Amino acid sequence: MKLIKQGAEAKLFLSKKDNQKILIKDRIKKSYRIPQIDVNIRKSRTSQEFNLLSEARRNGVPTPKILDVDKKNYKIIMEFIDGERIKELLNKSNKDIEKLCFEIGTLIGKLHTVGIIHGDLTTSNMILKDNKIYFIDFGLGFFSKKIEDQGTDLRLLHEAFKSTHYEILDICWRNTIKGYKSDYSRAEQVLNRVSEIEKRARYMER
Repeated sequence: MKLIKQGAEAKLFLSKKDNQKILIKDRIKKSYRIPQIDVNIRKSRTSQEFNLLSEARRNGVPTPKILDVDKKNYKIIMEFIDGERIKELLNKSNKDIEKLCFEIGTLIGKLHTVGIIHGDLTTSNMILKDNKIYFIDFGLGFFSKKIEDQGTDLRLLHEAFKSTHYEILDICWRNTIKGYKSDYSRAEQVLNRVSEIEKRARYMER
């Protein structure tokens, strides 16, 4: 078992089972929390992420298959998506940018249609494998159909495009929005809210 990433909430380990690569997400103990509160948070977030991954997959958004959930030890064992991160693909500035971003938009539309907020929409959390874009790491996600939450989710992606793919920001965002509108009936309301959130953020910065 090999540690491949450590975030604020969890450690990710790469392992093998039946000659297949698997990923183990282990939610780590936080010593600054009251022990019982820490247990409750880790337990609820492990369960929540399992539910989000499963619901997204059921509704046409590729996510890693869940192989097992160890609720007692706050671990999720899942399929390892061995592909290329969208972050790297977009930075290559190849001719598939429009297609990739349109597909990203449609998939976000599918998530929002069923009330899934990803919570960390960045191109680092999207992987292309076998011509499918997989969404990974729903650790900050939750269920909500509020326009405000969906607007915040989309604005996060816009900020990710701006910081990581600035030179192709316009083409990325324009095609993502096209895909989003094609798959989500409340897209215009959400996009209006994104604009409002951006105005509030600029006002707070002054």
